[in-house]
Amino acid sequence: MIELRTPAEIEQMRPAGRFVAEVLAETAAAAKVGVNLLELDRLAHDLIRRRGAESCYIDYHPSFGASPFGKVICTSVNDAVLHGLPHDYRLKDGDLLSLDFAASVDGWVADSAVSIVVGSARDEDLRLIDTTRRALTAGIAAAQPGGRIGDISAAIAAVAHAEGYSINTQFGGHGVGRTMHGDPHVPNDGRAGRGFPLKPGLVIAIEPWFLETTDEIFTDPDGWTLRSADGSRGAHSEHTVAITADGPLVLSAP
Repeated sequence: MIELRTPAEIEQMRPAGRFVAEVLAETAAAAKVGVNLLELDRLAHDLIRRRGAESCYIDYHPSFGASPFGKVICTSVNDAVLHGLPHDYRLKDGDLLSLDFAASVDGWVADSAVSIVVGSARDEDLRLIDTTRRALTAGIAAAQPGGRIGDISAAIAAVAHAEGYSINTQFGGHGVGRTMHGDPHVPNDGRAGRGFPLKPGLVIAIEPWFLETTDEIFTDPDGWTLRSADGSRGAHSEHTVAITADGPLVLSAP
């Protein structure tokens, strides 16, 4: 079921968006060479407890997950691009790290993701990350009242295709509200003018993610982490966005 939020409810979602942005900023700043992914998860967990927020991940067990996630932040490294399950791994110089975090504050959820390079960066990684960020900006700009979901999808795809990246549509954006994942699905490729109408009150996560040389993925033996089929690196950018009468409102902006 797709739910539309009142202007008052969208205002009530702002604290969740601010908190998610703060956690991503702190964990990204802490992601240095030699830092363990489990340390980043503990940091995010501590921030959740201090804020009195609730994790959207720790008990999350959708059909595609092998078991409850058990951690509070997704940490995807190099050829991992989505749902990276934190584990005993120390970050190395040049690692491409994607951090994806969602939390509930006062019953409202926000969801966001960033990708960074730890230490020295390869030009190819910076280009990939920049493409996801520009695709996110384009998708948000297309999230106008009176439009369609396909307008967002087409805008994201145009940026990716211009850089020569192919697109996987198995996982993409989604509705956000009282829970982390809801309808409608917001694929990262599609046709403008098609799909669910963008009405004021619709709140969605827009999340372009691309792999360097493939659009095929497989699930790691941990039952969660999604990796590229050819070992190439991936990057991921995401914001929670409300459609308003005045245009898109980014709730998870830093």
